Amino acid sequence: MRQIVSDDLDALLDVLPPHVREPLRDQAQLNELLEVVIDLGSPPEARFLQSESVISCKEVDQNDIAFVVSRVGQFTSDNRAGIERTLHRISAMRNRQGVIIGLTCRVGRAVFGMVDMIADLIESGQNILLLGRPGVGKTTMLREAARILADNARKRVIVIDTSNEIAGDGDIPHPAIGHARRMQVASPERQHAVMIEAVENHMPQVIVIDEIGTELEAQAARTIAERGVQLIGTAHGNNLENLILNPTLSDLIGGTQSVTLGDEEARRRHTQKSVLERKAPPTFDVIVEILDFYRVSVHTNVEEAVDNILAHHPVRTELRWVDSNDEIRSESVQSSPTGTETVVDREATSPASSREKSIRVYPFGVNRTRLEAVAKKERTSMQLVDDLEGSDLFLTTRTHYRRKPQRVRDAEALGIPIYALKGNDVHQMRQCLHTIAPGLSRSNYVQQLQELLNEGGGSVEGARRPRERSSRGAD
Repeated sequence: MRQIVSDDLDALLDVLPPHVREPLRDQAQLNELLEVVIDLGSPPEARFLQSESVISCKEVDQNDIAFVVSRVGQFTSDNRAGIERTLHRISAMRNRQGVIIGLTCRVGRAVFGMVDMIADLIESGQNILLLGRPGVGKTTMLREAARILADNARKRVIVIDTSNEIAGDGDIPHPAIGHARRMQVASPERQHAVMIEAVENHMPQVIVIDEIGTELEAQAARTIAERGVQLIGTAHGNNLENLILNPTLSDLIGGTQSVTLGDEEARRRHTQKSVLERKAPPTFDVIVEILDFYRVSVHTNVEEAVDNILAHHPVRTELRWVDSNDEIRSESVQSSPTGTETVVDREATSPASSREKSIRVYPFGVNRTRLEAVAKKERTSMQLVDDLEGSDLFLTTRTHYRRKPQRVRDAEALGIPIYALKGNDVHQMRQCLHTIAPGLSRSNYVQQLQELLNEGGGSVEGARRPRERSSRGAD
């Protein structure tokens, strides 16, 4: 996959001692550098994607460690520091007296394009949780998701940056998050409080959070989701099964409880009388298991997936990957309790076509939070935009349409299809989403809606046909 990578590698090399820096610059695989390990009394090591190598024969002394520490930011309570305006992370190891005796200098890279495999899910407004082993690219994908939602979807995005790993060190966030705002966290113990503070004080439409790892953070995530704010985060664990078995984080997928069945029900289910069941709706609608940089496994219905796993029924997932032609391919895979997998359906889509399924709607006088909640429940691929000229549909109420404010006249002048709701309620919104044919590409949708408007004399289930501009201009 042709991706654009920004790593500011020179900034990291400049903080290393000369006897480490110079041999490292000569490495042929420098662009694959993951981290540099500097431990007191040991030769410095460089770790790459597929290998490790000793950089210098000279052992690291306390002066080398002091050289690095003096050139990076301040270490916080989690023993992490950074380099201002970069994504690099320096982690410290201390002895019993608190003296730093080892450093792990990890390369931070902003990869533009990595999130294309799940761009349609991110823009759908659903709550998404990313899982995967360390170093597989969870934070990189999270950073790119924040940029896409802030810049392309024009949403109010706030990044909760506990270790400054998403948006870099310093008070000015890294350009990789685009126009998203960043809230720093003084200490990891306060991450859950800052999550709630972001919602209460700054009115975000999207919250991006890295490394949900405690029960308080899981509870804060549920609170945010219940308030209608889209949540995109990462958590510890390789897959959904790990999350179910984790008592601290299982609430993210609804939690589990032991239930005692009656004799007849147990016989009907062919199970023991004591079984595990999900006890609440999941906080996240979609689980993305990152297998590697170019391959993910997606649970598009977490509620159904968790129930099937607990009941030892086959689980259906969607496998997505990028082939050598830069096409995003996918196949539906059904996994049995014994571990065998069966391919159910397979298709190939390009990165551009996967995003075209989202219809851009400009809401005027319509409750945005309620509309997003209805679209999320109906699983309609809809994107709310603030740019009138870039929209595919102008959505308003009959009351606003009859008053003919300037925005309605602008939409008519631009020839944008207008849909007028009878009321600002959930039923009318749901009827609207069913009418505008979810799942069509934007171009096909606009063409079909115009045809329906022409056939119906200007009205299709509340839709309004833009009036022709007169010779004197718009009304």
